[in-house]
Amino acid sequence: MSKPRSLTLPPRTRARRLETVRGGFAVLDAAPEGERRGTVLMLPGYTGSKEDFLALLGPLSGAGYRAVAVDGRGQNESYGPRGRAAYRRRALALDAVAQAMALGDGPVHLLGHSFGGIVARSAAVLSPRAFRSLTLLSSGPGRVARPQRIRIRALRAGHAFLAKERVWRTTRWLDSRGEEPDETVDSPELVGFLRRRWMLTKVAQLSGAGRLLLRDADGPAELAGLPLPVHLAYGSGEMVWPPAELAAVAARTGAHHTVLEGAGHSPNVSHPRELAERLTAFWERVDAAGRSGGLLAADEVSTAP
Repeated sequence: MSKPRSLTLPPRTRARRLETVRGGFAVLDAAPEGERRGTVLMLPGYTGSKEDFLALLGPLSGAGYRAVAVDGRGQNESYGPRGRAAYRRRALALDAVAQAMALGDGPVHLLGHSFGGIVARSAAVLSPRAFRSLTLLSSGPGRVARPQRIRIRALRAGHAFLAKERVWRTTRWLDSRGEEPDETVDSPELVGFLRRRWMLTKVAQLSGAGRLLLRDADGPAELAGLPLPVHLAYGSGEMVWPPAELAAVAARTGAHHTVLEGAGHSPNVSHPRELAERLTAFWERVDAAGRSGGLLAADEVSTAP
């Protein structure tokens, strides 16, 4: 889960509802400064929401990109059914394709953080023409590392036997153990937001997303077969997927590869400006290759200090 450090909307950003053929979704829509260079659709991770990208919206819109962060079905302020079938991979992928189409800007750059990367990858496989590129941010093809699998199983079991408020209090206690105090994260405003987000997110969504994180099929072949440029980006301190495995996947698939030094699982929160620079550089290369009719060389590694 990403924890935003501020809930202030960046300039040129509005909270609104995006209506699609698959229903309405709550989004944060940041208009580009000056001439639009492209549009990016961003999908949040497990127990997260569109607010996880608040720090990234400003740098991206300032660089000329329309940046749209979305609450997926059942997440935070977006409606979601209670049934298990509503949160299968294909259903979530169809949502992402519908969101991209509803933006009305033609093929968009697609970015998925953590669990959002599983949805983004599935959407790109399902409808590659809807997207200009795919970025998996702190997200790997394959199930998460063993410590994270234990946490997800415990969370899913908790929802089966405990009230949602009780699970919230337990997860807050576990997250605080062994961590340095963080006045920003622990401010009353942010704690209130995190609790509201938790309570609004459907249990079926949490269960379904957890199931996908535990059982996600090995996806390097999917990535290698995609007819669009792929970017794997993550922090040097990534722990949900082992960094060595992510680097191996990038080498195996030929994906563009970015490692942000000093970042953990949420570079979108901790290193938003450095991440925005790496993202926009990748998208510029994608667009330049498209204009020239050439192929994107995808074997470079960029490292942000």
